[in-house]
Amino acid sequence: MIFTEEHEWLRVEGDEITVGITIHAAEQLGDVVFVELPSDGVTVSKDDEVVVIESVKAASDILAPIDGEIIEVNGALTDNPGMVNDDPQGDAWFFKMKASDPSQMDDFMDEAAYQKFIG
Repeated sequence: MIFTEEHEWLRVEGDEITVGITIHAAEQLGDVVFVELPSDGVTVSKDDEVVVIESVKAASDILAPIDGEIIEVNGALTDNPGMVNDDPQGDAWFFKMKASDPSQMDDFMDEAAYQKFIG
């Protein structure tokens, strides 16, 4: 897994990238009550708002970490948004994408660097 400064994690498997939020981000959000996901087949650019998360504390946007195409969304989150709190770095992934420019991931952090980043 690699991590962004926006508290997202990316699991890269070949040309497929799974995207979710970190445990730290889920803890900061509090109890998640609603998740709005993108549609399959949508082309996104880095930093586009892709997912809306609402918690008891606030609403937050998840941004596209890189340019690419959304190829799958985790529909289970629509029915059970609390999964984000239960397993943010596992079953509660938000979407999978194909990268247009994989080099955009070169500056992302490994887990040790991310742990240092969140202090």
